[in-house]
Amino acid sequence: MFLNDFDQLLSAAHQQDQPQRLLFVFVRAELPDAPTDTQRQRHASRVGGTLTPVLCVDKLPGEIADFDALARESAATGQSWDLVFVAALDGRDGRAPAAEAADPHLRGMVQAIGQGQVSRYAAFDPHGDPVRFY
Repeated sequence: MFLNDFDQLLSAAHQQDQPQRLLFVFVRAELPDAPTDTQRQRHASRVGGTLTPVLCVDKLPGEIADFDALARESAATGQSWDLVFVAALDGRDGRAPAAEAADPHLRGMVQAIGQGQVSRYAAFDPHGDPVRFY
């Protein structure tokens, strides 16, 4: 399912059979070490580069009012970012996953993103607009 906006993601999280915990990995698009001219051009056009995780956080859907609130909270960390990847962790027996349960999944997201495996995550730019990867 392609999301039209972040609010649609929050709505979907609230409508699941089991409570959810949302996982966020904020990344910066950077040039790789010793980039080629082509890589520099692609990066300048905002279609290339490496994705470097700069911030990870997990939240219950009810802890997020909207994308602007999430962006303001991330700005308070002092970390700039270009994209945020989002995944959901299902609860069990009517209870949301504990915050501690998110850590290994966040590490897995960071690893997958580092390997370029991003298609399984929802992604948004700093304005909250959804991003598609081809």
